[in-house]
Amino acid sequence: MKRSDINRFIDEAITFFDQHNFRLPSWAHWTTKDWEAAGEESEEIRTHGMGWNITDFGQDEFEKTGLTLFILRNGRLVKGKPTTCKTYAEKAMMVRPGQVTPWHFHWMKTEDLINRGGGRLEVELGWAASDERSLAPEEVVVNVDGRMRRIPAGGKVVLEPGESVTLPPRLCHQFCGHSADHAICVGEVSSLNDDNTDNCFIFGVPPRVITEDVTAKYWLCNEYPRNNENVRL
Repeated sequence: MKRSDINRFIDEAITFFDQHNFRLPSWAHWTTKDWEAAGEESEEIRTHGMGWNITDFGQDEFEKTGLTLFILRNGRLVKGKPTTCKTYAEKAMMVRPGQVTPWHFHWMKTEDLINRGGGRLEVELGWAASDERSLAPEEVVVNVDGRMRRIPAGGKVVLEPGESVTLPPRLCHQFCGHSADHAICVGEVSSLNDDNTDNCFIFGVPPRVITEDVTAKYWLCNEYPRNNENVRL
């Protein structure tokens, strides 16, 4: 990914969330210079992996395979245990039409994916096989807004605006915006989120590579000054 594209995608996302009346915290707008001036009062943001993450999942085709997300709140796990009373997390995502987030699951996290507005969100589902590199053939029973739904392995649920689906640990999911619709404002409410250790992409993804063709306007959530934790998504 080019840094110029990351700068642009964040600018577009800020406008997009405003248009959907989903207001981000003030520090979502902070530039790299603002962060360089920020003191210890902002340490939770740095150490809890909060803020912007833009990824093409190493495919170099962001419009086809990619995701724009902002982590609004998050606790922190150390050796599998929460370090504060904050045992939950929340993300806001901009999912473009036809843009895919590839098949993955989480060993620990339970999450709700919520269509907060825009187009339709297509979510494909299947249980992880024992090798964690494929889908098991078994049927999926999933909770959609408090109602149980049965779908075949690899089948999908389509979330209209206002609808949500609950994804327990080891339930593989791949999602995208319906290709004929507008971009979608997607929410995620979950247990603690640790993108360093709790994402398993069953078919693998190469690391994201950033080409520094221009100066960074914003820091991603693994780039803050004095933050040495690397987030891979």
